Amino acid sequence: MSHPNFAGNIIVNLANLPDFLRKPILRKRMDEFFTLSDLDRLEVINNALEAGPTIPFPNFAKLFATWLEILATMPEEKRIGLASAYVFEVLRNPQKLILFNLDGILEVFLNIDKQYQEAIAKSLGNIISGLTEQQKRQLFLIIPQNAKIRLGL
Repeated sequence: MSHPNFAGNIIVNLANLPDFLRKPILRKRMDEFFTLSDLDRLEVINNALEAGPTIPFPNFAKLFATWLEILATMPEEKRIGLASAYVFEVLRNPQKLILFNLDGILEVFLNIDKQYQEAIAKSLGNIISGLTEQQKRQLFLIIPQNAKIRLGL
């Protein structure tokens, strides 16, 4: 990209905010995602995937937990829309996950409210069931085995 990573900068700044500020700002940004063009949505996702590994993991973990909680409370249609956008970008560019602490990300997921875990796992299951067999194989190669077990995949 030839222009600054504004979304990435926002993500880094959000990770450093206290919970009471981070949650409403992130909720607003996540709701705004659905008003963006497809090209802008893709840019936001790519910027997030680039910025994530640059954030110290304790800060990233807080940000990711907040993101998961907001995601879980969204209507199913929006939850699937947002999560599938990330799934499809990872399928197009699986190397983007290499720098992430996937075990740590799974641990964050396992520490959120059980109802949130179930809502997200259900949505991921619906997304995966709509993939082609080749896409499923590719995704299952990327997802660590312990994550597949915990998500019921």
